[in-house]
Amino acid sequence: MLKKISMGLILVIVVIVGLALTQPDSFKVQRSATIKAPPEKIMAYLNDFHQWPAWSPWEKLDPNMQRTFEGSASGKGAVYAWKGNDDVGQGRMEILESAPTQLDIKLDFIKPFASSNRTEFALQGQGDSTQVTWTMTGPSQFVTKVMGVFFSMDKMIGKDFEKGLAQLKMAAEK
Repeated sequence: MLKKISMGLILVIVVIVGLALTQPDSFKVQRSATIKAPPEKIMAYLNDFHQWPAWSPWEKLDPNMQRTFEGSASGKGAVYAWKGNDDVGQGRMEILESAPTQLDIKLDFIKPFASSNRTEFALQGQGDSTQVTWTMTGPSQFVTKVMGVFFSMDKMIGKDFEKGLAQLKMAAEK
């Protein structure tokens, strides 16, 4: 009986590892929203990490989160680091490029596990509104691939992006 259980367990592990190996080597999560505000008003919330508490979906998850700001006050070279509970973990963001309708951020997670990703915001004016597209891309390490067997990265992170865009919409449309 013990032999059958062991063989069954080994088979399950082999299947999970095999499925993980078929997962893509990178991921992409993208969401968009239309906000009734000009691109420059929206960019003011994105380009300055001091403004992120007004809209970021993660800012309120840990009221005791430690935040530090370095480099430029906003725009290229601005750095935001955080350390918090299990809901927010620990990480660092740095604005690599900033233009009136484009923002490129290097996003490094330290905890719960280390990873390095890119986040981009693209703003496209449409009359009295702006289409805001929030994209995150990064490599899928083996742990991420195993998680991908059971969970969809797009669905997990996508919900946060949708919440953040809704909160950005509320802040910018005031």
